[in-house]
Amino acid sequence: MDRLLAVMARLRHPETGCAWDLAQTAKSLAPHTLEEAYEVIDAIERNDAHALRDELGDLLFQIVFYAEIAKDATPGAVQFGFDDIVEAITAKLVRRHPHVFSGAVHPKGAAQTQQWEDIKAAERAATGAASSVLDDVPLALPALSRAVKLSRRAARIGFDWPDAQGPLAKVHEELAELAEARARGTDPEVAAELGDVLLAVANLARHLQIDPESALRGANQRFESRFRHVEQESARTQRHDLTSLESYWRAAKRRETQAQSPNTAEADR
Repeated sequence: MDRLLAVMARLRHPETGCAWDLAQTAKSLAPHTLEEAYEVIDAIERNDAHALRDELGDLLFQIVFYAEIAKDATPGAVQFGFDDIVEAITAKLVRRHPHVFSGAVHPKGAAQTQQWEDIKAAERAATGAASSVLDDVPLALPALSRAVKLSRRAARIGFDWPDAQGPLAKVHEELAELAEARARGTDPEVAAELGDVLLAVANLARHLQIDPESALRGANQRFESRFRHVEQESARTQRHDLTSLESYWRAAKRRETQAQSPNTAEADR
């Protein structure tokens, strides 16, 4: 760790450092951080331990980079270093796990989740900044993830259905409203109703305990695999009409299902 910090300091040295690294700010670095985080997730989903090690290193470097930028902040700005980051997260973890570090009763299941949320709510209240349970849900989260977090926060004060049947019905309701908006033909209204459909789907995913971002990434991967098969078959047969393309798509789905579970292949026919 000391070596990495020394490398970062060298890169940001005002006289002998790298021009690109010296030019960076927290704001300019943010898109790179998001990219590195997604590359970590990609390595996990590909079950590639070697790539995961490398991508975690890249993500750690981002944190070190922010620390160096903050340490060099102009007088009057908030200044901190890597040691301050480590101390802050260590204190937070100890504070949020009283059942581990303070001898408190060890909660289980939903009680543990509630304890975690109660501690976080107390932290927000202590700052005096939060007036709503939604106040500190980050705007920069991917929209689906933020939708889940917003609905989870709303559920904390009872604004929620008791089971998944409610949000499932809401999805159907929003789809009907989308169809009505399309019939009226007003583009802004159609866009708003489509957003409501996506929000309802995200809330349903929360009730089903499914991460919608992961579910959609899986769907994207399946689409890509199936479409590549469609491309190959249409090129081989020189048939590009929609009926043929649909048949190639169904064949790709059957092949995929057979690979996953030969016994269920007939269900997809």
